[in-house]
Amino acid sequence: MDRYPLLFLACILAGFALIRVPLTGFLEPLSPLVFLVGVLSILVFSCVIIYHGVMALIKKI
Repeated sequence: MDRYPLLFLACILAGFALIRVPLTGFLEPLSPLVFLVGVLSILVFSCVIIYHGVMALIKKI
């Protein structure tokens, strides 16, 4: 279970990388889709980390 937070953080970093990647040439039309996937990745995995943190706090009470 202790490996999952690092995996979630890696997914968040991958989302930031997708936002920052410059697409040129024939991949340029995919730029809005890649941006959307990056933003969704950041939001989803951030919410998952927050959820796991809250559940860990609730279990300690």
